[in-house]
Amino acid sequence: MALYAELHRHLGGSVVPRVLWRYFERHSSELISRFADYPEFEEFYTRPRNTLDEYLELHTLVESVQTVETLPYFIYRLLRGAYIFENLAYLELRYTPYLRTPEHLSQSQRIDKMAEVVDVVGRASKISEYPIVTSQILCMHSRLPYEVNKAIVDLAAQSRQYVCAVDIAGGDSYYRDHLKEWIELYEYALSLGINTTGHLYETTAGFYPELLPYLMRIGHGIQIPLLYPELLPDVAKRNQCLEICPTTYLKTGTLQDIRQLKLVFDRCFNAGVDIAICTDNAGLHNVRLPFEYENLLTYDIINFEQLQACQDAAFRHAFAWPYSQRPASLLNGLLKPQSAQILAMKTN
Repeated sequence: MALYAELHRHLGGSVVPRVLWRYFERHSSELISRFADYPEFEEFYTRPRNTLDEYLELHTLVESVQTVETLPYFIYRLLRGAYIFENLAYLELRYTPYLRTPEHLSQSQRIDKMAEVVDVVGRASKISEYPIVTSQILCMHSRLPYEVNKAIVDLAAQSRQYVCAVDIAGGDSYYRDHLKEWIELYEYALSLGINTTGHLYETTAGFYPELLPYLMRIGHGIQIPLLYPELLPDVAKRNQCLEICPTTYLKTGTLQDIRQLKLVFDRCFNAGVDIAICTDNAGLHNVRLPFEYENLLTYDIINFEQLQACQDAAFRHAFAWPYSQRPASLLNGLLKPQSAQILAMKTN
């Protein structure tokens, strides 16, 4: 059995439509009162949007019900599905902890509450019946104040047992006005020894070469090979991995046809730039990681050898994977003694 690593999955977008519908039915029926039935809700929840901003608005629907009380409910179902249906051995969940705190509190009170959120997510992610290595990426947010984003970096540094990195999210068109602050925050994170990734070059509005040197991985980054391939040699030298989420670009209107990704993969492979294939928002898309693999193969965007290279890259660039090898290599090592023993029995 193949085992996979998922490096880019948002906690808010990870809830599959059926699980979210059942939760709303039991606890917040007013949020789905405008839908006649589940199929109508699923169509609304998973349909493509025209822009990234419109798409990101859907996150608020889930964020509003992901509280410290309900997070264990959602995370249990997420990990159950990831283990049984996706064969995940490793999962990084990313989210903005501030947006899981009560809105009626003051900013300072909400900042103080963030540690509890991280702790709840961390403890809820340790499920013995679904043994997946998990870690959290805390997302700074383009629409939050500097003080909150700095507190998120500080929290990442204080929560290393649960947190492996920081990210920037919230729509890449909003970074420009506070670019100096983002550089300062990333410099600060690196000075504390925190791993870094960031939503960059996802859309044509996400062109920020100033931020690239501060990232260990690049969230999406598809516009680099598409529009700025001259940047690829430096990306390769920095050993940065692109977190490519194929279905996302169709759902956000960033690409019109998944086959446009062939140029992304071809140019990255030719330049020696690693790619990890991810889901981003598996619930919003109603897809799982093996589907992303199959889709890329079906449309001849990559071949099986390239798929294997991407799967290897995912484990190699995983911030909290505790082994030097991916699971397949570890299993092969365990099976070799058994194979040798069986062979000896046959020859005797």
